[in-house]
Amino acid sequence: MCVARPLIGVSTYLESGARWGVWELEAALLPVGYPRLVQAAGGLAAMLPPDDPSHATETVARLDALVIAGGPDVDPSRYGAERSPRTGPPAPARDAWELALIRAALDSGTPLLGICRGMQLLNVALGGTLVQHLDDHVVEVGVFGRHPVKPVPGTRYAEITPEEADVPTYHHQAVDRLGTGLLASAYAADGTVEAVELPDPAWVLGVQWHPEMGEDVRVMRALTEAAT
Repeated sequence: MCVARPLIGVSTYLESGARWGVWELEAALLPVGYPRLVQAAGGLAAMLPPDDPSHATETVARLDALVIAGGPDVDPSRYGAERSPRTGPPAPARDAWELALIRAALDSGTPLLGICRGMQLLNVALGGTLVQHLDDHVVEVGVFGRHPVKPVPGTRYAEITPEEADVPTYHHQAVDRLGTGLLASAYAADGTVEAVELPDPAWVLGVQWHPEMGEDVRVMRALTEAAT
């Protein structure tokens, strides 16, 4: 008997001036590493471009799990902070849509994975705040680095990846005050929160790094298993 692959929705970028062939147009984009990681973990990937936030509940209801992808900085107004000169330009359509998706997933109990920006937005959705700039976490602009992250024993992330792992990373913002109910489940050597989660029975996990840029499928496989 063939078991249907779980349908995993992945949020997308919304960019102006994207180019392919002779065209230069606004486009909903997703680096191919995301769908490839979903597929490698046994899931069926579906892109979720920004939409009217009122459609988020209907959208999530059709999914088996949700991934909020990496991308631009979260607008500091979303967590009541003044904009730092080092914070990137706002992405209001993404912020509104992805926050609505996160809240719909939390309300429905749909398994949820936040990646980099996605983890930060999960924290904001639950009332947390962000550090707007970290020195030394982006070594070279446009180039992914790597550093070790250490799991917190007894957490879901530690069950998925029990040992310290070297992960692909590119970010200059991070979790500051944790959102309501969230637990820190991994740290970098400098104390930066590298993973957050909600306790059982919810399956909600955020990671600060970019698993779609590496070879380790364990986090995504755990999401697809939760989705089935």
